[in-house]
Amino acid sequence: MSSSVESRQAKMIDELRTFIKKVLSDPTIAVKSMEIARKHRGQPNAEELIAREISASTNIRIPENWSEADKMFLEIIHDVLDDEEALY
Repeated sequence: MSSSVESRQAKMIDELRTFIKKVLSDPTIAVKSMEIARKHRGQPNAEELIAREISASTNIRIPENWSEADKMFLEIIHDVLDDEEALY
């Protein structure tokens, strides 16, 4: 594995650790994030709308230029929404 790949992975792990700590310290983040995602699901540019509103409504900050961890968070939100939809 190249050092650039290892460096990217280490950065992503660090970002995810910080994110998980924020979610665990404020359990409303997950609820708010999912409410926001449901509201914007299916709209054009849904991911951008979700990212902006989560940043404005919680202590999670998703910058305009998404990191790999930001992309993973948004993908996981969509996975959870897909799982919810499959239940109904």
